[in-house]
Amino acid sequence: MRSSTPIGVRYASFPRTARNPVAELTGGAVTAGDRGRRYALTGSLRRVEERERRFGEEGGLLSYGSYLRVDDLLAQQVLASDPPAHDELLFITIHQVYELWFKQLLHELSHARDGMLAGETYVPRHALQRTHVIERVLVEQVAVLETMTPQDFLAFRSLLAPASGFQSVQFREIEFLSGRRDAALVSRLQLSDEERERLDRRLTEPSLWDAYCVLLSKRGLAVGFEDERRESLLAVARDRESYGDLWDVAEALVTHDELVGQWRSRHVDMVERQIGIKSGTGGSTGAPYLRSRIGVRFFPELWELRSYL
Repeated sequence: MRSSTPIGVRYASFPRTARNPVAELTGGAVTAGDRGRRYALTGSLRRVEERERRFGEEGGLLSYGSYLRVDDLLAQQVLASDPPAHDELLFITIHQVYELWFKQLLHELSHARDGMLAGETYVPRHALQRTHVIERVLVEQVAVLETMTPQDFLAFRSLLAPASGFQSVQFREIEFLSGRRDAALVSRLQLSDEERERLDRRLTEPSLWDAYCVLLSKRGLAVGFEDERRESLLAVARDRESYGDLWDVAEALVTHDELVGQWRSRHVDMVERQIGIKSGTGGSTGAPYLRSRIGVRFFPELWELRSYL
């Protein structure tokens, strides 16, 4: 309903006083009688602002480039081709970015694993949620590499041997940490002592699946044998009123598994588009080997559970 009060009168009812930030901070108006207090407060605010400026850009203690070590980062894209092949920079950049994301994935997956070992459910759910977002980025990132034509790749591909994505230690760590362990694979890779130590540690430490079983056991569910685990998983699936958080963690693990499978599938399509069925630069069969890995599951018992619901 419209007000019968004229607009000019309505507006005139508001006091026309200037905004006084010092008065707002002190909770009242500042009168002529307490100017000393006003000046003291103004001086304090000025000193705070000066400290903030010294801490920030004006202090010169840290910059965007120095914190992120941008100069060091940008110096890592060293081309093998001479004269430089135009698309080699793209090839190196994409794979270095993958390795950076793999590092972050290991950070998040380890956090999720440790949370489950401690009996927590919020921490692993949150860490796995972030993992899923990163893995979707990895899948989409393949499209950038596909802008390189087979002819442009061949301009420098021969210089890559015997290097191969098969040798990515961090990706093997992700597989081992997720529960897909292959001790024989470690012996087939050309590794530094530090890399071998990392993979050996991943082979012996608790995996995500081990941690989920610990989480189930902390809630009084049996996990000793496969048939016991199946019954426990069925109890979780059928009673989400009591075990909703456990179900959410299980589903987050399945999504992690699913997204890595999608990345493998997307990756093999890209490889076939680039080199067909040629052997890989590291000596593998190339696309046929990669395609054989698409069906690999980290958590087969969680996938099989669907058949028993």
